[in-house]
Amino acid sequence: MLSFLQSKPVLKELLDGTFTDIHSHILPGIDDGAQNITKSIKLVSSLENLGISQIITTPHINHYVWNNSPEIIAAKLQETQNALEENKIKTPVRSAAEYFIDSWFENHFKEEKLLTLKDNYVLVEISYLNAPLNIYKTIFEIQVAGYIPVLAHPERYTFYHNRFSEYEKLKNAGCMFQLNLLSTVDYYGSKITKIADELLEKGLYTFCGSDVHHKKHIAAFDSKIKIKNLAPLKEVIGNNAFFKF
Repeated sequence: MLSFLQSKPVLKELLDGTFTDIHSHILPGIDDGAQNITKSIKLVSSLENLGISQIITTPHINHYVWNNSPEIIAAKLQETQNALEENKIKTPVRSAAEYFIDSWFENHFKEEKLLTLKDNYVLVEISYLNAPLNIYKTIFEIQVAGYIPVLAHPERYTFYHNRFSEYEKLKNAGCMFQLNLLSTVDYYGSKITKIADELLEKGLYTFCGSDVHHKKHIAAFDSKIKIKNLAPLKEVIGNNAFFKF
């Protein structure tokens, strides 16, 4: 009873200075994240202050909205790294991408090499409106192409909330799950926090990320955790050590 009444920690207290973030949007002017290099610098500095020691940033690649390419991302990464060095910010930053699964992507990964988090781990997302009709076929084909799909923020796909078994089906199909840390503090709403808690309880998450786009996301790390399942959350945070570089 006493443990139930005990106050939950603030989210940033779970980051001990060794955390490798695998999901953020900090490159300047490339998607809906940092809009210029000044904001990029502020975001990296803020992430460092939260206890994040390394960043693998993941700009959107959505052919019909943010038509980024490896060349564009590499140039923006270099610009950011140069600016961080000039401002004496030592947090190392690398880049991958967050790929939107659609008809373009289904052909793209068969023809060109994907930008991965590490080795063959690739971050993917789906529409917030509804799941692709052929999602399981695509997951299978991603694996046939030699990649391991890591699904970004599954708790935010509300069409699965009343079909929870689909989460288990996706996991069994070979898709790893990445928790958005801000989903644990009601940032996206209490319903999403509830689903994140259930996914944690069932051990369905493997990794996590900040998904930081702007300063409001940074500020939310000062919020108290709202989920019940702290032990699996700490384990998932610890799993990100796999991506240390």
